[in-house]
Amino acid sequence: MAKKNKDDERKIVAENRKARYSYAIESVFEAGIMLTGSEVKSLRTGHATIAESYAQAKDGEVLLINANFPEYTQANRFGHEPKRIRKLLLHRAEIAKLSIAVQREGLTLIPLKLYFTPKGIAKIEIGVAKGKKLHDKRESEKSRDWERDKARLLRARG
Repeated sequence: MAKKNKDDERKIVAENRKARYSYAIESVFEAGIMLTGSEVKSLRTGHATIAESYAQAKDGEVLLINANFPEYTQANRFGHEPKRIRKLLLHRAEIAKLSIAVQREGLTLIPLKLYFTPKGIAKIEIGVAKGKKLHDKRESEKSRDWERDKARLLRARG
């Protein structure tokens, strides 16, 4: 029987597609998120955006900043603030690695995917990344185009 892909078993709510274009991702961490009830309900509708958000390691914790989880309409006065700062749940050793990478090496923490596990727990994938310059972006685009053309040529040939 074929092995299942990780993306098949988790429901992706939001994806930062521009992150891999603008940043060179060095490593990826999976973290939980501290959410209120109305935020979870809002995520289940699938309208969250993490495209302009980032994470920050500070004082022994990692925070998700500028992520937009729109208000849940049925949660009248007990709603939530859409762009509030949310705490990410990681192990202490992982937090230490992330803070060292950000402080010493000048890397940034970029959210890549926001999803629900098969058990229904909201998780976020964070990438430790280094910003690409314009010429790096052009080079990666050229190599991607060449790989696509090469695959077409090989398919056409036989």
